[in-house]
Amino acid sequence: MRIISILTALFVLSGLYFLVFERAAVKAISNGAPLSTLIVSVANVDGTLNQKAEPKIETKNTRKGSADQVIRVVALQSVQQKINSTVILRGQTEAAREVQVRAETSGKVVSEPLRKGALVEENQILCKLDPGTRDSHLADANAKLTEAKARVPETQARLEEAESRLDEARINFNGAKQLAKDGYATETRVAATQAAVRSAEAGVASARAGFKTTRSRIQSAEATVAGAKKEIERLVLRAPFSGLLEADTAEIGSLLQPGTLCATVIQLNPIKLVGFAAEIDMPRIKVGANARAELLAGHAVYGKVTFLSRSADKLTRTFRVDVEVQNLDLSISDGQTADIIISAEGKTAHLVPQSALTLNDDGDLGIRIVTKDSTALFVKVKMLIDTPSGVWLNGLPERADIIVVGQEYVKDGVIVDPTFREPM
Repeated sequence: MRIISILTALFVLSGLYFLVFERAAVKAISNGAPLSTLIVSVANVDGTLNQKAEPKIETKNTRKGSADQVIRVVALQSVQQKINSTVILRGQTEAAREVQVRAETSGKVVSEPLRKGALVEENQILCKLDPGTRDSHLADANAKLTEAKARVPETQARLEEAESRLDEARINFNGAKQLAKDGYATETRVAATQAAVRSAEAGVASARAGFKTTRSRIQSAEATVAGAKKEIERLVLRAPFSGLLEADTAEIGSLLQPGTLCATVIQLNPIKLVGFAAEIDMPRIKVGANARAELLAGHAVYGKVTFLSRSADKLTRTFRVDVEVQNLDLSISDGQTADIIISAEGKTAHLVPQSALTLNDDGDLGIRIVTKDSTALFVKVKMLIDTPSGVWLNGLPERADIIVVGQEYVKDGVIVDPTFREPM
């Protein structure tokens, strides 16, 4: 038993020695170097211990005849493919229109209420108020209007009479001046005719003022009549469009004041799907693009993009996107959760495993490929779509040997020995 314990302790100490003092050689063996690398690292050619010996990795001759490191990797021969790029948003349904119909005047409701969920047509009566004395006010306004209009002929006649007197006075004044010039009339007569002209002018001005007053009274009476009619029209509250009642209309006998809610009407056909696109996806979305949505309830709907906001939300830095969808059977309700898939312009890309992605020293996202000289090369890429089977990337040549295993252990210019696996 003591011998077994001693052998176990020696084995553990040997393992610790190689892991601590021969770490480079152990790492080289894990990358595919032969086991003899470890022996060379431990002993010199003459058998003495050599702590500074470097691990040797399998080499091959380059075009210049020198020996470089060769790292075994697993690569994937990938060919560029055409894909339909899409933008996926998480959003919700929203009624195309929603209006709260409120009273514009005061009065008691005299119509029977409509119950929530009822379908209403455009201009259908929702609430009707008691007219009270509004009909009497309208009749009084009409009477005042008639009275004002009746005074028009009288004021018109007075104006015409005053204008005639003015013409007569001017004729007399001109005649008196001519006679005075010939010595047949006195200055007194000229002054008298001139005073008559001024009096006639004052009479015309007074008649015109009376005519304008009559016209003003007519306009005031017409405004009063229009106001009375409008007040009577406000007694009937109608649906602004065809839709559904979201709540019961006002109960009969209840008193409505200006601003009091009568009913809420929503329009669900067509219905809107509202999502918010990230800043990076916004340029790929176009108004008029086809869209498809998966509702949480289970069924899919189709529509088109009708609106793309050009102003980002100040908090989330996202852009609102509206998709219009037909909802003839009203099976889609307001506020349902939806995954919105919007078609974007098609692009060419490579499908690679997500594990093949790596970063360079500058923090750029990319992958490493095998060049024609069998060396590793980092290529910066852009991720288009992330799927369960892999990620679609662009930025690569049409055909590329992509390193999918071992890309983290090589750098640009390192010679690699790829083993190719089946394409995805």
